[in-house]
Amino acid sequence: QVRLVESGGGLVQPGGSPRLSCVASGIRFTLYTMGWYRQAPGKQRELVATITSGSSTNYADSVKGRFTISRDNAKNTVYLQMNSLKPEDTAVYYCNARRYIDYWGQGTQVTVSS
Repeated sequence: QVRLVESGGGLVQPGGSPRLSCVASGIRFTLYTMGWYRQAPGKQRELVATITSGSSTNYADSVKGRFTISRDNAKNTVYLQMNSLKPEDTAVYYCNARRYIDYWGQGTQVTVSS
């Protein structure tokens, strides 16, 4: 059974720097491209960042230079370090594992507000 469990969300002040974590189980983690997506109220789910099995990264233009995705294969964990948060970053953030098929976590809410 595949499980992706996100953590690290919550209420954050503008300019804050939280880190999201996603622990994967039930997959050969090293073979998967891992990613973070987000969905704001009334909007479609969108790509935030991905990291391949070879650690190549890709970012949405809206987060380039502010967010960093990384992975720890020994811990089956992918991280999203978010810096300089803005209110428009408010969304539910979802962890994704992709290799021929997509697996999704349940999501973690990030609310950026003073």
